[in-house]
Amino acid sequence: MLQDGLAVVSGSLVGFVLGLIGGGGSILAVPLLVYVVGVKSPHVAIGTSAIAVALSALSSLVGHARAGNVRWPCALVFTASGIAGAGIGSTLGKHFDGQRLLMLFGVLMIVVAATMLRKRSTDDARFVPLSAETARRLAPRLMAYGAGTGLLSGFFGIGGGFLVVPGLIAAVELPLLAAVGSSLVSVTAFGMTTAVNYALSDLIDWRLVGMFVAGGILGSLFGGRVATKLAQQKQTLSLVFSGIVASVGFYVVLRGAFTLVQP
Repeated sequence: MLQDGLAVVSGSLVGFVLGLIGGGGSILAVPLLVYVVGVKSPHVAIGTSAIAVALSALSSLVGHARAGNVRWPCALVFTASGIAGAGIGSTLGKHFDGQRLLMLFGVLMIVVAATMLRKRSTDDARFVPLSAETARRLAPRLMAYGAGTGLLSGFFGIGGGFLVVPGLIAAVELPLLAAVGSSLVSVTAFGMTTAVNYALSDLIDWRLVGMFVAGGILGSLFGGRVATKLAQQKQTLSLVFSGIVASVGFYVVLRGAFTLVQP
């Protein structure tokens, strides 16, 4: 019962952060499941968080699609190649030592924190849509970035939005809002691919998925309301959150290293 309550609270925290600053919160899912909820196996934590993050991304995708923020041709090509990468990455992750994988996850969190400090361009003047005329030039770039992003996403069991957004911008120079909306197609698909792979090995705690997602929905609604009131302070909020992510990342790395050197 206590574990279920902690799962709801942890999911609420992730959802709140996603609603507040629009991304990054899902990177906290695995550490929360391991160190707060008490999931013993890092692999089960990764599998459980993968499906929770995918469902959260799917709900966000609906809103962005209705608002016209998804560039479907680019998103689908990027996603199609990334699904194969996510399948390979998640297979490798399942067979990687759990504690070492968790330590590498901490390193990834530090990288994410550094990435969040960068200001992204919002200039849409250079964007060239994917079409029959531009496919020969743009499709290979989308496929290459998609495959690499999917591989990392699957290996670490994350949605990978912080990788997909800059990947789409680098591949076809999507404007920021369109890149965020389009990235949710990939985040949903990569998360589901990883979740299916882990489910086949019985590495998902379905009860915790339900609790985590329920908490995430409540947290995202509250976070969205707070974001409206603090719209002018989003950059400050992002800076504070990047500091939190980096701190948790260092903790995960140090704890993982300590565990590995124990006799």
